[in-house]
Amino acid sequence: MAEEARPENCVVAVDGPSGSGKSTVSRRLAAALDGVYLDTGAMYRAVTWAVMQAGVDLTDADAITKIALETELSIGTDPSAPHFAANGVNVDAPIRGAEVTGAVSAVAAVPAVRKQLVALQRAIIAGHPRIVVEGRDIASVVAPDADLKVYLTASAAARAARRSAEDATDVTATEADLARRDKLDSSRAVDPLRLASDAIEVDTTGMGIDEVVAHLLSLLNNKVSSE
Repeated sequence: MAEEARPENCVVAVDGPSGSGKSTVSRRLAAALDGVYLDTGAMYRAVTWAVMQAGVDLTDADAITKIALETELSIGTDPSAPHFAANGVNVDAPIRGAEVTGAVSAVAAVPAVRKQLVALQRAIIAGHPRIVVEGRDIASVVAPDADLKVYLTASAAARAARRSAEDATDVTATEADLARRDKLDSSRAVDPLRLASDAIEVDTTGMGIDEVVAHLLSLLNNKVSSE
């Protein structure tokens, strides 16, 4: 199946809320396509880390923008070992911590930050023949001409259980935090989290990772064969 789904050029957009399985599925799919993988959420997290290192007030959009413009990001797109650095510092671990997680929605809501990172994301996409891009606005904003657009979702309980298992946190607290982030991400004025009109929604609640990846490969095969 993977061999059949390897067009010479291919952009797959994977959107969805936290805990829907985007990261694991996107990495597996990119590997199956012999392509690369871009985690756009990690880009916002890396900028958030830089903002917090600078001690900037999270309500000061101008100060956040200044740090974002000054921050040099290094982005690894190998699906088997993606990595991120900000200003030469490896931030793979700290950007997944509670402090950055709690602040990233505020930083990502700043229009100038989104404009800068969307431009960088588009440049990365243009530089690779086969790429799987995950985030919250890929199909609607970053890559509206993607070959396949999917929106992964899952029940609130399933999402909380997955994230709690990953982070070794209390599932009730995790579910509350996911609800908080969902509200912030879907209600922001610029590029909110939403299901693109031409994206295919996939509920992963009762599906395993391999099953989801196989389903997306099938969807891609259908798209490729119909062109």
